[in-house]
Amino acid sequence: MFLFYKFFITLIIFHISEKKWIDIFNGNNLDGWEIKIKGHKVNDNFNNTFKVKNGVLEVSYDGYDQFDNKFGHIFYTLKEFKDYHLSLEYRFFGSHLLGAPSWSIKNSGIMIHSQSPFSMLIDQEFPVSIEAQLLGGIDKSKSRSTLNMCSPGTEVFIKDIKASSHCVNSKSKTYYSDQWIKAEVIVYSDSIIHHIINKDTVLSYTNITIGGEYTPENFSKKIGSNLKRGFISLQSEGHPIQFKNIKIKPL
Repeated sequence: MFLFYKFFITLIIFHISEKKWIDIFNGNNLDGWEIKIKGHKVNDNFNNTFKVKNGVLEVSYDGYDQFDNKFGHIFYTLKEFKDYHLSLEYRFFGSHLLGAPSWSIKNSGIMIHSQSPFSMLIDQEFPVSIEAQLLGGIDKSKSRSTLNMCSPGTEVFIKDIKASSHCVNSKSKTYYSDQWIKAEVIVYSDSIIHHIINKDTVLSYTNITIGGEYTPENFSKKIGSNLKRGFISLQSEGHPIQFKNIKIKPL
């Protein structure tokens, strides 16, 4: 019996260690991804905002004259995720779009535990989710951290204290150039989330619940509920950005 038990435990450990990375973006097309842009129905890819170009997923405004509050997101919807390790590379490029808010210069995000695009209101700007906010440096005399935490329709605790602001800065350094940067997020359901930039853990938070600023009216009855799982989406906020090597490993 002891030998059987030992063999069984060994199999479990082997199974956990053998979990592999899964590419969720194939580099060729947007199969498995759904688009939601403010004021438009799901998969109305207004002005070809989201596209695949040279093997990368690109947020582009080539077809725009001005932004006009067309906040958008592209969702990987083949599966909801609960406990996982997400990894991708991103880089800002080009110029900030005319009419986009000034705070959105070199600003985008990875939305985790996101609601489905099909459950978003037609004029909803951001899905209920936790945002791993991506920022690029602008003024060489000023620091601007990346992989911060923003909370559209959610609330979190940092060091056992409820976050009092919508966005909380990480301890990352500032990246001023348009270089490729590796971002990772490790998620354990609603219990703890870690943000990692270029292998450095720059922010951790716990106790993820629904509520707070930007909670849409169709989520009012869920306020206070723990947010245990959801979809992954990427933002369009007014500055061109590219993503590649988007992959996930179940934990």
